[in-house]
Amino acid sequence: MRNIKLELSYDGTDFHGWQRQPDHRTVQQVLEEAIEQLTGVCPATNASGRTDAGVHALGQVVHFYTASRHPPEVFVKALNAMLPDDVRIRGAWEMPQSFHATLDARAKLYRYVVDNHPFADPFQRRYSYHVHQQLDVAAMHRAAQSLRGRHDFHSFETQWPNRTSSVRTITHIAVNRMNDFVWIDVEADGFLYNMVRSISGTILLVGKGRWPEERVAEALKAEDRREAGPTAPPQGLFLVRVQY
Repeated sequence: MRNIKLELSYDGTDFHGWQRQPDHRTVQQVLEEAIEQLTGVCPATNASGRTDAGVHALGQVVHFYTASRHPPEVFVKALNAMLPDDVRIRGAWEMPQSFHATLDARAKLYRYVVDNHPFADPFQRRYSYHVHQQLDVAAMHRAAQSLRGRHDFHSFETQWPNRTSSVRTITHIAVNRMNDFVWIDVEADGFLYNMVRSISGTILLVGKGRWPEERVAEALKAEDRREAGPTAPPQGLFLVRVQY
């Protein structure tokens, strides 16, 4: 059996997340169906992590085992011909048997995109969260720095407890403006359920002037989800890359 690694992008708008679910269209489902069509066997795919309904990916990583002898470039070309238009394979590699897309991931970078024009861009409504009020990006960036490092992120986790520990390490967090769009980038060694969307919803309160900058650090220290801001909607969130 060969161990094949895929890197894929997808528009999460019309998917009910990554993981297979009965009676719902998911990314895992359409990918496994395409692989089965190519190889004759339905594989068990493993992704670097699950994305929720409506969340997008630029660089999701998946691996699966197969007896197929197709070279990696054939997997790319053939699967892209079989997959729906909202999923694309960006690359394929044959990996050692020990490689695991989930367990071997060392860091992931997520980006949350905010449309900060007074009027929502109709062409970006599937890929950003519209906030009409002009945001103070410098204040958001300063407030976000209190989240860098190793902390218990229970305040930014929904459906707690869904992991053994809420402790994670954020190695990079930044807020930048690109014309009418604001990018919130968060890179960490792992993420809790809705962690980036909760962080984004929280520091947006700072950007709107509703919270002082120091309250973000206070919310983190409280280790209480009720002390942080709301969970931002899914359409602004992108899994950008996974590091191994």
